[in-house]
Amino acid sequence: MLIDCHNHLGVDLFFYLNGYHPYAQDLPAMVTEGRHCGVDRWVVFPMVANLTFDVPPMRHAKLVPGGCEAVPYAFENERMLREIYDLYPDLGRRTLPFAILDPLREPAAQLRKLRELHARFPFYGLKIQATMIQSEVGALLREGRGFLELAAELNIPFIIHSSVAPEDKWSQASAILRVAEATPGVRFCLAHSCRYDLESLNRVAELPNTWFDCSAHRIHCEGVVRELSYVARAARRFPADYRDPTAVLRALAEAYPAKLIWGSDTPFQSYVADIDGSFVSLRSTYAAEVECVRALPEKLRQAAGCDNLLALLQLRDAGLLARP
Repeated sequence: MLIDCHNHLGVDLFFYLNGYHPYAQDLPAMVTEGRHCGVDRWVVFPMVANLTFDVPPMRHAKLVPGGCEAVPYAFENERMLREIYDLYPDLGRRTLPFAILDPLREPAAQLRKLRELHARFPFYGLKIQATMIQSEVGALLREGRGFLELAAELNIPFIIHSSVAPEDKWSQASAILRVAEATPGVRFCLAHSCRYDLESLNRVAELPNTWFDCSAHRIHCEGVVRELSYVARAARRFPADYRDPTAVLRALAEAYPAKLIWGSDTPFQSYVADIDGSFVSLRSTYAAEVECVRALPEKLRQAAGCDNLLALLQLRDAGLLARP
């Protein structure tokens, strides 16, 4: 079985209004393309920009409060869960939904809504992308501690967007690892291979409650080749030939056989945008992402494509993956 651990559903108004791509993905499109590529199951969560942010400033690439919703992600989580459980239950049963959250803003109101949703629509983990919404992930140890308590209570993990770019004050891999160290009873997955930061990857290997996913792998390899700023600098980088993404994934799988989890980041396996007059074009395909994991030796492919994710999830109902 091949499970994709990192996929977004819904619409991102911030990307759409600013002419960036991608900006949307629905459940039927994801499942149809994924099946053609040989994927069997999907972990899914909503897009990142949410309706607590005011729409007019979004058109100028700014996220400021004042939108039509009061609770971060309350609308987006319920909208996605209804798509999975009510609109397309035949396709939804192939997914393992996560709820997304803001670790800093309105934590009490978010927690009330998450508990309400969980009682109606089961979800199997929590997702954070703190960089885009500028909400420091370290707030989990302060204002957002209730989210850690909820994860422990429900026995569900986090998948958290990670960064090593110096200007990113919100999602540093080192900060996520500090949260994980302080919360040994909760499990964490750091997304995007910790941007290939060797120190962070080695710390993930040491901590019993942390894993990492390789989502958007090919465009991260391209970032290394092009010496872009969102990946680890050479002195700190995991050693591999980044001109060959398949070889990089195999090197990661061999170095961290019990920690690497495969994910594509659909639809963000590509990122194309004109930002402040600078055109960014990082393009991959779902098929190309799958080719990388399919090229792994069988034992490593089974670990990265299924077993390590199951260790992160600790599903109480093993029958979830047996559903047709």
